[in-house]
Amino acid sequence: MGQVGDERSSRQAANSEALGQVAHALSEVARSLTAEPDLHQTMKGIVTAAVATIPGAEYAGVSLLEAGQLRTVAPSDDLVARLDELQHELGEGPCVDAIAEHHTYRTGNLADDSRWPKFADTAASLGVASVLGFRLFATSTTLGALNLYSSQRDAFDADAEHIGELFAAHAAVALIGSQEQAQLRTALGTRDVIATAK
Repeated sequence: MGQVGDERSSRQAANSEALGQVAHALSEVARSLTAEPDLHQTMKGIVTAAVATIPGAEYAGVSLLEAGQLRTVAPSDDLVARLDELQHELGEGPCVDAIAEHHTYRTGNLADDSRWPKFADTAASLGVASVLGFRLFATSTTLGALNLYSSQRDAFDADAEHIGELFAAHAAVALIGSQEQAQLRTALGTRDVIATAK
C-alpha cells in the first residue's frame, strides 16, 4: 500500500509540475503578446511558445481564414509552410477539417490515415507522422487554425490535445486583439489624413 501511495504522490507531483509549466508558458505568452506590434509577431509568439510547451510538437503554424481563403502565418519552419499550403491547395487535411467541422483533429500515423489520402501521402513522404489541428475561433466566428506537426508516430496524446486547446484559445484572443489594433490604427490614420486635408 505504501508503494502505491508513493507512486500516486509521484504522479501527482509530476502532473502538478507539468501544469505549472503550462500555466507559466501561457502567462508569458499572454504578457508578451500585449506588446507585439503586428499580427505576424503575435502569431510568431504563439507558434514559438506552442512548440516549446506542447508535448510532442516539433513544428507549428497558423492558417488564417481571410475572405474564404486560407493563408499561412508565422510557420516555425519551411516544412510547416509547405504542409499548410498543401492542405489549402488540396482542400483536405486536419487544418481544413478543424476549420470546416469545428473540431480538433489528431492523427498519430499519417501514412495509415484514410481521412486525408492526398495530404497524408505527401506529408508522410516529407517525414511527418503526427498532426494536431485546432480551430481558432471566437464565439461563432472562425478565424483559422493552429497546426502542430511531428516526425514521430503517436507524438500527441490527450494531454497534448488539452494543452493545445489552451494555446488555440490564446491564439484566437491574440488574433482578435491584433486585428482590432490594426483597424484602430487604420481609422486613426484616415482621421489624420482627413484632418490634414481640412
